Amino acid sequence: MLKNKLIDHTLLKADATQPMVEKLAAEAKEHDFASVCVNPYWVPLCANLLKGTNVKVCTVIGFPLGANTTAVKVFETQNAIENGATEVDMVINIGELKNNNLDFVQQDIEAVVNAAKGKALTKVIIETSLLTKDEIKAVSKLVTNAGAEFIKTSTGFSTGGATVEDVKLMAETTGDNVEVKASGGVRTKEDFDAMVEAGATRIGTSNGIALV
Repeated sequence: MLKNKLIDHTLLKADATQPMVEKLAAEAKEHDFASVCVNPYWVPLCANLLKGTNVKVCTVIGFPLGANTTAVKVFETQNAIENGATEVDMVINIGELKNNNLDFVQQDIEAVVNAAKGKALTKVIIETSLLTKDEIKAVSKLVTNAGAEFIKTSTGFSTGGATVEDVKLMAETTGDNVEVKASGGVRTKEDFDAMVEAGATRIGTSNGIALV
């Protein structure tokens, strides 16, 4: 696959302004990236700016902490899709994973997957920097069982981003059932190549232009 089509061109900063989002969309269009990834408020604008292109509009759900109620995540997903999102990146309930409440974590993911089904791809952010290797393995299985299309390393707003080791572990655990998105700290061509080599099929980065 072409390198540009592996990139989710991302702007999730709290202080993002309309001109910044417009620039993001224009760059994504010019380089034909896989998607733009923006906060839910900016979805209608991006959907409008990218109409008629192959660039998808991706947004984030329960972001960045994942501690919203399931009902809120479901509403946020439905609202984002109504506004033009075709990919949603949801954050798991990290506290409940660490508390070994695996049934709840899977149900929380499933609720978003079901809300998006047939209308948008679901990517599940697990925040690897806060998890042990065993927790990464356990949640990778939950994501697979829940029927999501992707598992994603990080929000980019926690204690660390994607590592090659974590991407490899996620890819091995999910097998061919779920694709892996590496995000957070992928800044150089070397980082990019290492993540793809480890099994990532999508890269979330605000550095997309430098990478292509």
